[in-house]
Amino acid sequence: MFDPWGDRAVTVDHSSTESPIFLRPFFAPLLFDNVTSDARDHCANERTFLSWLRLSIYMSVVSVAVILSFHLKSQPTSLEKKIALPVGLMFSLLSMACLISGFGNYLKTVRKYARRQALVQSGWKTQVIFTIVACTIVAACVLFLATNAASSR
Repeated sequence: MFDPWGDRAVTVDHSSTESPIFLRPFFAPLLFDNVTSDARDHCANERTFLSWLRLSIYMSVVSVAVILSFHLKSQPTSLEKKIALPVGLMFSLLSMACLISGFGNYLKTVRKYARRQALVQSGWKTQVIFTIVACTIVAACVLFLATNAASSR
């Protein structure tokens, strides 16, 4: 495997109390003992983080598109220009919240895997962030449909 830093892999000790993420060297891969289903669980944890990262990127793209008032067929109305900045900033903040939530969940799960205490479930913080994001997306869709209907009259 190509390693631009030339670091060696770090073997994680299950009896250690420190977080395996901050073991030196920082960019080295972490090696866990594959006793039961550890490899599958680590891959699932990484996929979950990548899903949160993908959602964060999508929301950032939507944020930029809303702030720039991107239209393909016509010019934005004054109402659309007025609400573009607050809605775009809201999506930008939620994008950062998704990224922080996903990364925090990833770190917490890796730390628990290192101590063999991980449970495969999401916490209440993740549920709250996801509920706020879902409600915001639905509200933005309703808002966009309402402003589109008002501008077409």
